[in-house]
Amino acid sequence: MPFTHEPSNLVKLWFAISLPLIAWDSIYALFRPWTMEGGFLHWPLWAPYKLYGEIDHVYGWKAYNAGSGFTSAQSFMNVVESVMYLYYYWAWYTGGVDVNVKVKGNESRKVLVGGKAGAAVLVAFSAAIMTVSKTVLYWLCEWFSGFENIGHNNFWDLLIFWIIPNGAWLIFPAIMCYEFGSTLVEGLEGDAPAKLE
Repeated sequence: MPFTHEPSNLVKLWFAISLPLIAWDSIYALFRPWTMEGGFLHWPLWAPYKLYGEIDHVYGWKAYNAGSGFTSAQSFMNVVESVMYLYYYWAWYTGGVDVNVKVKGNESRKVLVGGKAGAAVLVAFSAAIMTVSKTVLYWLCEWFSGFENIGHNNFWDLLIFWIIPNGAWLIFPAIMCYEFGSTLVEGLEGDAPAKLE
């Protein structure tokens, strides 16, 4: 049987939520100071970043005035990851074939088959690894700097505005790493050549 793949509903939901948010976030970071308070692009789209820049100084005036390149660098990587995720979704959406599956009657599903499936899953797996790694780096920068950019917050502000939103970028991409990684391993096991003596 050839290698096949279709995105899980969780992956589709995460893309629907995360990709627009990443675009919004990346534009904010890459177009600072115009998107910051006082900039001509700030109102109305990036007005919430006034509060977020006060919660996380990496996004605020402190880091910008200090010339920190981390915010823009991580946002540039967000763009790269998003392009990879969009390639995966585009490959499935445009290159998938409809198959009939007997679950509850005859249900049609779209799946990628063969090398197209393998390439799309490998790209998505790589992007998910990048997302998790970059998010862990973001958290570790805070840890090793003595919480320089978020340590001024009270517990509830930190939980609501930093830990939960940033935690989502650890949890869901980690789940995708597992899903895509499992798919790749299953594909490799199914097509593995016989062991040579």
